[in-house]
Amino acid sequence: ELFSPSQKYQLLVYHADSLFHDKEYRNAVSKYTMALQQKKALSKTSKVRPSTGNAASTPQSQCLPSEIEVKYKMAECYTMLKQDKDAIAILDGIPSRQRTPKINMMLANLYKKAGQERSSVTSYKEVLRQCPLALDAILGLLSLSVKGAEVASMTINIIQSIPNLDWLSVWIKAYAFVHTGDNTRAINTICSLEKKSLLRDNVDLLGSLADLYFRAGDNKNSILKFEQAQMLDPYLIKGMDVYGYLLAREGRLEDVENLGCRLFNISDQHAEPWVVSGCHSFYSKRYSRALYLGAKAIQLNSNSVQALLLKGAALRNMGRVQEAIIHFREAIRLAPCRLDCYEAGLIECYLASNSIREAMVMANNVYKTLGANAQTLTLLATVCLEDPVTQEKAKTLLDKALTQRPDYIKAVVKKAELLSREQKYEDGIALLRNALANQSDCVLHRILGDFLVAVNEYQEAMDQYSIALSLDPNDQKSLEGLQKMEKEESPTDATQEEDVDDMEGSGEEGDLEGSDSEAAQWADQEQWFGMQ
Repeated sequence: ELFSPSQKYQLLVYHADSLFHDKEYRNAVSKYTMALQQKKALSKTSKVRPSTGNAASTPQSQCLPSEIEVKYKMAECYTMLKQDKDAIAILDGIPSRQRTPKINMMLANLYKKAGQERSSVTSYKEVLRQCPLALDAILGLLSLSVKGAEVASMTINIIQSIPNLDWLSVWIKAYAFVHTGDNTRAINTICSLEKKSLLRDNVDLLGSLADLYFRAGDNKNSILKFEQAQMLDPYLIKGMDVYGYLLAREGRLEDVENLGCRLFNISDQHAEPWVVSGCHSFYSKRYSRALYLGAKAIQLNSNSVQALLLKGAALRNMGRVQEAIIHFREAIRLAPCRLDCYEAGLIECYLASNSIREAMVMANNVYKTLGANAQTLTLLATVCLEDPVTQEKAKTLLDKALTQRPDYIKAVVKKAELLSREQKYEDGIALLRNALANQSDCVLHRILGDFLVAVNEYQEAMDQYSIALSLDPNDQKSLEGLQKMEKEESPTDATQEEDVDDMEGSGEEGDLEGSDSEAAQWADQEQWFGMQ
């Protein structure tokens, strides 16, 4: 009662701000609403009763918190409470001319999330009109399929007026390629940017380059770029979820565990640390824990594609395929140009539930949307391999993929699978040796071992299994192949009879059959999550 109306308004805003920082968002909204009501009453009073001429009142009224700022804070509370419609409503209530760039930016992001693309584009353009160097607004427009040339035209004046900004037009061009799924041209353009002295060793560019190599299926270069970025910025979090996933796929689980611990020490309020730990759990076959960690990551960032893929993977391996499909569809909605969302997600779910027709439709759509490259050709071939009628088509597609990229591991694996079915082991051995000439991969060495066993090259087969295990000590199929080989002696009739007698007596045959079926089941799981 001792405070003036303007002081009451200030106190309500300060109280709401404090609640906001204490993460009491509902309570904060309540206090912000009371503050706005107080401000409305204050405005009516000032209109009815003109200023008394008190000199102290003028500076006080000038220092009052902005009503627009209060509404922005309310919208922030609503977004934290996942009440996006209420956030949009409160910001929509601000007249267009009074909207600041950060209000337009929040509106654009909310519209985009709600699927209101036209309104989102309008808001992003308004941000750029006020702030031509707002890179997030540029990326927002490009992600909504606005042409790179149109976006560049909105920044041309500022580029010409400020020295050393010539890189920006190339940057826009690079990210236009990123959002149209043209990974090769995007990589080449970003590499040209990275060579410029102004942007050399730029962590953001290195992270983008690592992500692009990952999308293009070049995991080796992707890991290399992520490591470079990490060395330059030890506190880097962005993109580390993909890095952790790649390490887990390679069987480097100790490195994944260390990465997760390091990220949690930086911040546990981002999705990335939870995804990295989830990848460690998933590849340790602890699917329930991976599911929990994926859900926690989504709670922190509902737009985290890697978190959605992790949770979908865990659900699928737990037999909850329909729930997994929902998560993969959301991942595709957020990242329509990321092939792994289809390949390691939705299509594998369809194949697992014997919905070959749906898988074929999806693979054809991806092929038409992203174009005929080694990855899309291999993906389509993978589905064709599931249907006996389309085996020849699969062979043609794989040959095309390997012509484009002879070192593409997934294409080599699928072609080897096809040759194995046809019992063309010598052709398979030649294919695998050629693929391993310039790279070393656990799966390729293991498959080469299998082929060598088929042609009775036992000693070299053991060598290949050993190499595979040195690359990934957790690869069960390589371990079982090696153990099987060690138990085998020279293939004479006598020793074969002794082996049969021994195995019948000890029950080892049953154990081996059980481990083979278990390994086959895990191989399916690995394949669907993108391990092969």
